[in-house]
Amino acid sequence: MQVLVWRGGSAAMNGYEVTEPQLRCVLPFEAEPAEMSVLRKAVRSQLGHWGMLTVADEAELAATELATNVIKHVGHGVAATLVLESRRERLRIELHDKSYASPSVVAAGWDEECGRGLHLLSGMAEDWGTLLTATGKAVWCELRLKPLRHCARLQRAAVVLEGYRRAGGGTQTLTPSYAVLEESVTDIIADLLHWLAAQGGDPDDILDRAQMHFEAESEAA
Repeated sequence: MQVLVWRGGSAAMNGYEVTEPQLRCVLPFEAEPAEMSVLRKAVRSQLGHWGMLTVADEAELAATELATNVIKHVGHGVAATLVLESRRERLRIELHDKSYASPSVVAAGWDEECGRGLHLLSGMAEDWGTLLTATGKAVWCELRLKPLRHCARLQRAAVVLEGYRRAGGGTQTLTPSYAVLEESVTDIIADLLHWLAAQGGDPDDILDRAQMHFEAESEAA
């Protein structure tokens, strides 16, 4: 099960507050080995919706290592939560559990079980750490998003799509299928064309211009 939340950040620009939409996904799960494959699939599916598949392999590995650490050092079957959040050029991954004990990385002695996954995590992530919360702790890491030319457009589109689905009363508890998302995209385009026509614009002209921009950027990518 997952819950999607569209959250805004703010940045100052010429004396004004500019809201920067962020994408956030919350994935509650039980810390069991059998749940790992389900968790990895959910991570990859969500990153696909956000246009971030370039870091899907690393994100799946990070999520697996963090969840495995909970199983080993907090307990089998305990309630835990994985949080994915886009932060400009980084993807932040947080694993929340109800233990206040902070993990540590093994500096040497690879025969030891404790800390192996975190050693791997520290070498893979741009940054990582532990944050104490009111109910336990969160171990987090941040992965750098690949600098693809179209990445920003995909993320903005994902934000619009999530907001549109919420406005239309779409469920936020399950990962939407491609067919559901495709239908929402069609509805968004139709609504924008209705809005444009109401302002006296030419929908056909806008569609032609959008297609030209899309083709030009696709060829340049």
